[in-house]
Amino acid sequence: MKRFTISLLIFLVINALFCFYINAEELNSYTETATVLEAGPISEIPDENETGLIERFQQVTLKVTSGKFKNHVFETINHLSGNPVYDIPVKKGDKVVVVIEAAEGETPQVFISDYMRQHYILYLSIFFVAVVLLIGKGKGLRSIITLALTMIAIFKILLPGILKGYDPVFLTILISFGITVITFFIVSGINGKSIAAILGTTGGVIAAGILAYFVGSQVKLTGLSPEEASFLMYLPQGIDFDLKGLLFSGIIMGSLGAVMDVGISIASSIEEIHRTNPSLPSKNLFLSGMNVGKDIIGTMTNTLILAYTGSSIPLLIVFMAYETSMAKIFNLDVIATEVIRSLAGSTGLVLTVPITALAASFLIKKQLLIRKPKEESAD
Repeated sequence: MKRFTISLLIFLVINALFCFYINAEELNSYTETATVLEAGPISEIPDENETGLIERFQQVTLKVTSGKFKNHVFETINHLSGNPVYDIPVKKGDKVVVVIEAAEGETPQVFISDYMRQHYILYLSIFFVAVVLLIGKGKGLRSIITLALTMIAIFKILLPGILKGYDPVFLTILISFGITVITFFIVSGINGKSIAAILGTTGGVIAAGILAYFVGSQVKLTGLSPEEASFLMYLPQGIDFDLKGLLFSGIIMGSLGAVMDVGISIASSIEEIHRTNPSLPSKNLFLSGMNVGKDIIGTMTNTLILAYTGSSIPLLIVFMAYETSMAKIFNLDVIATEVIRSLAGSTGLVLTVPITALAASFLIKKQLLIRKPKEESAD
């Protein structure tokens, strides 16, 4: 999911920059939404050069529903290649995204570029917020606030900074630390539990980043295995991106969420154990935290590895269908990238357990993890 989110953000940035670049060439191009009023059947015409290729198309009438051409009705031809990956066949009532090119003095040209999906994404977002608020109540609201701040940090600091040429690894570590501190302090308050979770999360994320950077450098990863990375080579700004750095920054950011989850879980467990039996020494608290952490490790490592593996299932099926040897599979850049991403993130997650347990067991004896009962009732 996180990988998909990063890919989506990169695509949106590229799309915005591309449109800006076209406008600079004095060709007015607009990306708008539209509703299909009429859609003819898919027609087929053999290629005139007798190459065996067949041209497929639809005659479509649509009404623009946004922007400068709102309520304008256009007729266009929806060209289809026969490949379901690229084709966008439409029917009456479909909502689509169109590109309108309107050079001065010429009739606007309209092209269907994709289906309109933003409404359902918005509905799902509203449902998500409602569920978090309903179940989480006060802490749910704080979680939504931290999520909003995280998105702001990504959109307003991380991506613009990388686009300006700043080192992606250093910037990602800085943003990750800021997100961690803000999240824990807002959700759990400024106390020892949050400090212990911050220390554990920071240690785990940095360990994952260092491990990925070292191993990735040794195996000579290119950073070009994700398809969206190739888009960066055609940006109009002409920035020479550090593709390896972007790869490692993605590994750091991708492991952050799971590592934060482990950090706060261990710190919270130790806090509850201490409240139940305040006489326990730090050693016993540490061992209890480690026991809890072992159970968490058993499932969270699977979570990361399954998440990364799931995105590569189509490629793995292709390898299996052609009976590709394991030696060749594991030496491919795209597979090596995913393996290192999974193992480095999981290693950082595992290391978060002892770091957090050690920090929490020390801080709890310093009375930094004790919170007043009225603060709990306020939650």
